[in-house]
Amino acid sequence: MFSDIMWGSLAIILIIAIYVTIKKRKRAGVKGIKSALTPICLFCISFVNIVAYFFDFFGLISFGFSVALLMLAAYFTKYLKVPAN
Repeated sequence: MFSDIMWGSLAIILIIAIYVTIKKRKRAGVKGIKSALTPICLFCISFVNIVAYFFDFFGLISFGFSVALLMLAAYFTKYLKVPAN
């Protein structure tokens, strides 16, 4: 019971985090899909794990997707803009 509430609240927090990330990118004037690929991959990791929990899909496949998305997120960090001080 408690874990279902926890995972449901995690899904709501994920939606709020995506919204906040989009607003911050717009406010900073960052455009383009290449610089958004790292956060997209990281949000997809959360989504994969939430779906894996609800459908009892834990195991090698969900772990493999998570690791692959983490490696993609690390690879796409080269497209992130360096802030000017």
